[in-house]
Amino acid sequence: MTAMGVLDEIVDTIRYPLAEPEAPQRRAAVARAQADLDDTGCTVLREFIRPELIEMLRSQGEAMAPDAYYRVERVNAYNIPLDTELPQDHPGRIVLERGNAFVPRDRIPADALIHRLYTSAEFQRFVADCFGLAELHEFADPLAGLCLNVVAPGMSHPWHFDTNEFTVSMLTQPAAEGGIFEYCPNIRSPHAENIDDVRDVLTGAEERLIRRLDLRPGDLQLFRGRFSLHRVSPVTGGVQRHSAIFAYTDRPGVIGTVERTRQLFGRVLPDHLAAADVVRGDRLLD
Repeated sequence: MTAMGVLDEIVDTIRYPLAEPEAPQRRAAVARAQADLDDTGCTVLREFIRPELIEMLRSQGEAMAPDAYYRVERVNAYNIPLDTELPQDHPGRIVLERGNAFVPRDRIPADALIHRLYTSAEFQRFVADCFGLAELHEFADPLAGLCLNVVAPGMSHPWHFDTNEFTVSMLTQPAAEGGIFEYCPNIRSPHAENIDDVRDVLTGAEERLIRRLDLRPGDLQLFRGRFSLHRVSPVTGGVQRHSAIFAYTDRPGVIGTVERTRQLFGRVLPDHLAAADVVRGDRLLD
């Protein structure tokens, strides 16, 4: 099947003609996304997936969910070891409970809608344009490049920063109640951790920094999660929350740390061990 066939089958190409760089609808979508990302580090492209595929999107995610690695972990917002030497009042000392689970890329079928979209060159070019990048690369991590985030009732994905700078996600199944995406736009920068603001959010002392998104299945969310603290609030009711995470970077070869990989997937691969000493593009904790 041609790349254009993938887009026609999956994406509402009337609203989002990804393969036509000069189409007015595509240019308008890119302009809106760039403005939102410059302003808040986040944008949502509504009804990105063809409406007749929403149930397939949901059912495929439901079929993958049992392959998630389920383990409640004690973590911090930086996903660094809890015994890391930090000043007494540093927010990295605040311990959170992470109850969400991830289906790794090597457990996602190649013919799944989310896998076909993630690897589409036209989709990647569109995402790069929205982020204002000359090029975009798949997150080289063999487990975390593409995954399904599963939050079961009674669980949450606590406040954290992403390892990769550019994250694209899509809700595939909403929770019955709760499971709201919350974020703090650009709470830190590549050169400043701004730990006072981070600590205030983690302790509940600062509500004004938090924004919330009303996401619907099939909406495409683009996010600069390395600089914006974010979480999925506790899920209640009897339905799991599922979302696909499409991870991209602006440079090739980026792989998650050994510590974070063990936390999220319960295992590490030789690629993670080999990348353990690689210096990142910034000096942030993680």
